[in-house]
Amino acid sequence: MIVYGAVFPHPPMIIPAIGGAQIKEVRATVEGMTRLASRVADYSPDLLVFITPHGNVYSDAVSALADSRLEGDFGRFGHRQLKYSHPNDLEYLERLRGKAEDRNVIVVPVDRGRDEQGLDPSLDHGVLVPLHYLEAAGLMEIPILAISFGFLSVELLYSFGMAIAQVAEELGRRVAVIASSDMSHRLKEEGPYSYHPDGPRFDREVKDCIAGGEIIRLLELPDELRENAGECGFRSLVIMMGALDGRKIMPEVLSYEGPFGVGYLTAGIEPGEKTEAGIFEQLIEGKTERQSRLRQQESPLVQWARKSLETYVNTGKRAKIPEPLPEELKNAAAAFVSLKKDGQLRGCIGTLEPVRPHLALEIRENAIDAGTEDPRFLPVEPAELDELVYSVDVLSPPEPIAEITQLDPLKYGVIVSSGSRRGVLLPDLEGIDTPQQQVEIARQKAGIRPGEKIRLQRFEVRRFK
Repeated sequence: MIVYGAVFPHPPMIIPAIGGAQIKEVRATVEGMTRLASRVADYSPDLLVFITPHGNVYSDAVSALADSRLEGDFGRFGHRQLKYSHPNDLEYLERLRGKAEDRNVIVVPVDRGRDEQGLDPSLDHGVLVPLHYLEAAGLMEIPILAISFGFLSVELLYSFGMAIAQVAEELGRRVAVIASSDMSHRLKEEGPYSYHPDGPRFDREVKDCIAGGEIIRLLELPDELRENAGECGFRSLVIMMGALDGRKIMPEVLSYEGPFGVGYLTAGIEPGEKTEAGIFEQLIEGKTERQSRLRQQESPLVQWARKSLETYVNTGKRAKIPEPLPEELKNAAAAFVSLKKDGQLRGCIGTLEPVRPHLALEIRENAIDAGTEDPRFLPVEPAELDELVYSVDVLSPPEPIAEITQLDPLKYGVIVSSGSRRGVLLPDLEGIDTPQQQVEIARQKAGIRPGEKIRLQRFEVRRFK
C-alpha cells in the first residue's frame, strides 16, 4: 500500500557541503526537509518511489532507471565525493510497466546499456537532494525506484500514479512516494528567470490546495498559470496525487520560502481509509467540459483553422472555402497556425508574407501543414483532434530595422537573415524577455553563427484564439 506522500524541493545548495554559508538563508527549508524525512522514516516503507523532473524526460512517455543498483553523486555541483547508492526494485518496475501500459502510459527503462543514446542512467539531483535527507533519517539501504515524468496530460499522469498504487497493493509493498518538486522560478527579478506575477500566485495556489486537501483544484490549475510561473515539479505532484487516489488524505505543509527567486515547498500527506470513489472520473469530466467551453469561445479564424485540419485528417480532403468569404478572411495576409495538446506545442507552421490570394486559403494550408508537416512532430492522428487547442497569428508586413533597440519582444516578432538563411521568432513568447534573447534564438534557428553580418526585420501580430 501507499503509506505516505512527500513533497520535497531539490536545490543542491540545501546540502550543507554545497550551500556553505548560504544555507542559513534557507533555514526553514532545511528544517522542513529534516522533519519531512523523519515523517517518511516513521512509516517504515519497503520502497521509496521518486518522481523527478530532472532525469530522462520524454514528451510522450515516462522513464525509469533500470539498473539493479542506482547510483549518483553531486559532481555537477563540485562535490563528487557526495555519493549515493541504493538497490533498485526491478520486480516492482516490471510490474509497473505492464500496469502503466494498460492505462496508455509507456514507461521507458533506462540502464547503462542505453547511455550511448544520450540517456543518463545515474540518479539526478531531483532524487539526490531528498535522498540525502532521507538517508540522514535512517533510510540507508532501502530500495528505490527513480521515475522521470513525461510531458503527458494531467489525466494520464494521474492514472500512472494510480498504477503505482495498484502495484504496491499487488506486491504487498509499503511504498512512500516522493514528489521532487520546486515551485515557481519567477518569484524575483534577480532569480533564475525574470519576475512574473503568476510566480507567487502559482506557489500560493499549490500551497493552499495541498494544505486544504483540494486535489481537484490543484490538478485543474490553468496551463497558462503554470507556464508563466516557470515551475518544474507540478507533474511530480500529479503522479503522487494519483498514487493516493481513493484514499482520504491528511496533508501537512511543513515549510515554504523563496529567498532566491525559486519557491521551495515541503509537505507531507498521510493516506487514510479508502473512500467510495476516487477523483479520476471527475478529472476526465472536467477536461471534457473545459474543451467544450473552449470550442464555444473560438474566434472565426480559429474555427476555420480547426475545421481545415479536422477535415483533412479525417477524410484526406481539403475543406471547401466558405462562400461568400467572411469579411475577416477576405484580405491576403501572412499567418501562423499553432497547435497545442495538454499545454505542449503539437505543431506550428506559418508564412512571413502572404503567398495565397486570401487569408482563408492561407490559414487552411498552414493548419494542415501544422498538423501533418511540422518536422518536429509526428502527424496528428484522428484520436487527437478533440484534444487540440488552436491559435492563429496574423502578421503585419515585415519592416526593416537598423538597430536591435527597435525591437520589443512583447510587441514585435523578429526575422534575422544572413544570405538565404532566415530565422523567425513570434512575439510574446514565454521566457523571451529581451531583444537580445530574441535575436540570438532566431540566429540559432537559422544556423547563423555569432559574428556573421545579419539583417533585422520586425513585424506585429494579431493573435486569435
